[in-house]
Amino acid sequence: DLLDPERLIQCPLVKHHRIRARRFPYHLVKCKESNPEIAKNLATCPFNARHLVPKNDLSEHIMKCRDKAFMEQDVVSQSCEPPQEQLNNGSTWQAPPCDEDWET
Repeated sequence: DLLDPERLIQCPLVKHHRIRARRFPYHLVKCKESNPEIAKNLATCPFNARHLVPKNDLSEHIMKCRDKAFMEQDVVSQSCEPPQEQLNNGSTWQAPPCDEDWET
């Protein structure tokens, strides 16, 4: 199950490291610091920072990355919303006066 936080994931830096999914982002940070020579040969996927791939394979990974679909959905849904200026032009709402005094 991809959503199981207890599933084991193989580290892209050190192949014998197997980390629980919930700890994986933290492990990547520490493992990159501990293995700078390996880390400098890897590139981070623009769609998911947990995807570290060899720099030479990044463009192929980008074309096949399953997380790209989520990003594309966000772009499409944002383009379907009316521009912010249209929302502001039709509204008569005004913010209430602020009674806070940060100096006191």
